Amino acid sequence: MIKKITDRIFPALIALSALSVSASAAFYSISGLSKLFAGAAFAVIVMAASLEIAKLVIASLLYQYRKTLPLLLKGYLSIACAVLILITSMGIYGFLSAAYQETANKEGNSEARIVLIETKRDNVKEQLEVYTEEKTSINEAVAELRKGLSNNKVQWRDKETGQIITSTSSRTRKALEKQLDQAIIRQTEINAKVDVLNEKIFEYETEIVETRIGDGSTSELGPLKYLSGLTGLPMDRIINYLLLTIIFVFDPLAIALVIAANFAFEKIRPKTRENLYGEEVELDEEDYPLPNEALTKAAMESGVEKIEKEPSVDFDDDSQTISDTEMQIQSLQKEIDKINIQDNTGKKASIAIENINKKIKKLKDEDNTITY
Repeated sequence: MIKKITDRIFPALIALSALSVSASAAFYSISGLSKLFAGAAFAVIVMAASLEIAKLVIASLLYQYRKTLPLLLKGYLSIACAVLILITSMGIYGFLSAAYQETANKEGNSEARIVLIETKRDNVKEQLEVYTEEKTSINEAVAELRKGLSNNKVQWRDKETGQIITSTSSRTRKALEKQLDQAIIRQTEINAKVDVLNEKIFEYETEIVETRIGDGSTSELGPLKYLSGLTGLPMDRIINYLLLTIIFVFDPLAIALVIAANFAFEKIRPKTRENLYGEEVELDEEDYPLPNEALTKAAMESGVEKIEKEPSVDFDDDSQTISDTEMQIQSLQKEIDKINIQDNTGKKASIAIENINKKIKKLKDEDNTITY
């Protein structure tokens, strides 16, 4: 029992793998085809699902009945299976390309938004440059006015004493103070505007970073961008190569695994034959390593339980050997003798003897050299 279970583990694993790959291929194919024909999505889903099931059945049928199927039917089913593989691959290509296009569109929208934000930021930078230049000029003017106030001196000679007297000019001082007040007010206004513009630039820079990270398209298309930079090919061509590689492996692998599962289960299926009494019996290992193919076939068809190999007999006069057909006939006749000894009155024995006689007659008809 344990041996039978262990013998079935690997075939079951192959079957599970075949079903999982086939189910995945069918899902992606049906989804892709429904997007290609969105006007009749439900009808396409029903049609594609039935075709996917039919494809797996055809693959199993071609393997199980490869020796007995009519040649014309076998050829048509083979062509149909190949066409269905192409249809599935086309559906998978449509599904994956649509997924890539969605991500590419998201990145395109993101890039367009980033360009708009960068344009606004650049305009603010230009305004900031103008105010920065004006701020520099006003700072220089304020410094000059303050210097002028400190140097506002008037000298004259006293007529009585003849001494030189130094004093300040009130008119000049008032004019300088007025100009200085105006310059300081303008300096304050410009400093406030510069601060506002710097804050806007910072907000725009932050918005650009959030836009690049927020939609996730940068991380999703990152590997493709690296491959594009490495190979020098555009991303559209790289994604096409990748999709073609996937579809040429995906569904053909599913069909190959289905055939492999059929093969594996056929190997572990017990071998049976019809015995002398017309009953199906399971063969033991010792039952089927018989002398040669012809003898094995004759023994299994006639219902002989076991035929032991008999050595060829050499005739002294002409050095001829007994043929395989003669050996089979002799063995079958011995089986008739055994049945007669064991049970010569039962119905099953009569049926067995009749079957063996038919086989003997068939062997004689096929070999005209035998005479009895």
